[in-house]
Amino acid sequence: MKLKYTSIILSGTLLLSLASCKKQLVDINQNPNATQNPQPDYLLTGVIKNISDTYWGVEDNMGSSLLFVQNWSKIQYTDPDRYIFTNTSFQGLWTTAYTKGIINLNKVISIADAQANPNYKGVALVLRSWVFTLLTDQYGDIPYKQAINIDQYLTPAYDAQKDVYFALLDDLKAAQASLNPSGKAILGDVIYGGNITAWKKFANSLRLRIALRIADREPEKAKQILADIQAEGSGYISSNSEIAQLVYVDSPNQNPISNLFDTRDDYRISKTIVDQLFALNDPRLPVYASPTKDATPQTYVGVPNGLLVGDASGLGLSKTSKPGTYFLAPHAPAVIISYAEVLFDQAEAVARGFIAGNAADLYDQAVTASLQQYGIAAAAIATYVNSAAVKYDASNYKKSIGNQKWIALFGQGLEAFAEWRRLDYPQLKPAVAGALNGKLPVRFIYPGTEQTLNGASYKSAVANQGADVLTTKLWFDVN
Repeated sequence: MKLKYTSIILSGTLLLSLASCKKQLVDINQNPNATQNPQPDYLLTGVIKNISDTYWGVEDNMGSSLLFVQNWSKIQYTDPDRYIFTNTSFQGLWTTAYTKGIINLNKVISIADAQANPNYKGVALVLRSWVFTLLTDQYGDIPYKQAINIDQYLTPAYDAQKDVYFALLDDLKAAQASLNPSGKAILGDVIYGGNITAWKKFANSLRLRIALRIADREPEKAKQILADIQAEGSGYISSNSEIAQLVYVDSPNQNPISNLFDTRDDYRISKTIVDQLFALNDPRLPVYASPTKDATPQTYVGVPNGLLVGDASGLGLSKTSKPGTYFLAPHAPAVIISYAEVLFDQAEAVARGFIAGNAADLYDQAVTASLQQYGIAAAAIATYVNSAAVKYDASNYKKSIGNQKWIALFGQGLEAFAEWRRLDYPQLKPAVAGALNGKLPVRFIYPGTEQTLNGASYKSAVANQGADVLTTKLWFDVN
């Protein structure tokens, strides 16, 4: 994480005076294609688009986390589905998050302070907290404190995952205090269109997510966070119309999945989730999966994860199912936090004794919200929610919530990967021809650039956390 500087050497014959030298340096170092006074609205839009593209894109979603949680699978070029990666495989999330996310959000915060517009600051803190959460959920220990001041620390130290989560909870509390629906307006918000009340709910929903992330390790801290949220009073995302998401537009700004399928045909829906949706008679199956191009007895056919290339290709491109057309559409949204997730989280918080309420009712509401998110008819929803296989089991809340949350998070690879590790459901089997000796991945490996550009900090992180391999469990992943 070093910044590279290019020295500019000026001939002494041109240096007429110190003053003229300074002027020339200023003129020479100005990029004619870049604004010298960035505007917070443009920065905000750019961050949301860049991070959403990465979060919903190929390298960190389709080509890794969606394979790990067996939502998707590969029918060609199957190495990623067999857990075969290099130290360049997970560079995208790390680089984009720090260089196009955190640095620009820090700039929004500084501009907000200079312009006395705390709403920009609050929104930037919420987004920065989300970005840091993506990083620590996948890699574990990451640069946090010094990364916020990267101009002072070119080789930032890594912070322990526990400390990162705790700091993000503090940041989100600060964001909540900054956000004021009666305050100055903001522009460039392509998530909520400047609706500060919605951002306050988003902030609390992210606090709830992180509180549960630490719950197995720090239950009292998690419980206190939820008490603080209740006392604050802004509430959570409370309908599907309030989902935190980026809705894409036409090419070249279409959904990354749509963009990929315009030119490639190497991904299919996983047999694991297809089998589960069939077993539950789940009405989301035709939303999540496309019918096979050639007629097949089942209509929807998933591909087992981690096949050898020959075995995968032998199943036939036309006899296996792509993801559903909902996800392949150019305007399909990149969902950050859904209403269904928030309800599942509240159900779990009740089951853990963190808040008052009825866990079974909240669970039913969560399943219903997920089905409604995809336009499932009311009669089909009622049949599904009342089926014996879907009913909430109070004796094993992790199983009930984990299985249904896994289905609801379809497409959200990074979040689904984090929650599968935390809740330990569904109980997935390793890839058929996996390269991890019968194990499943439980983290991303650090980018190789960290070893070369930030070596001392990298070595310290590995010493603290464990070997930099896919099978090293992170702090939050207890079981």
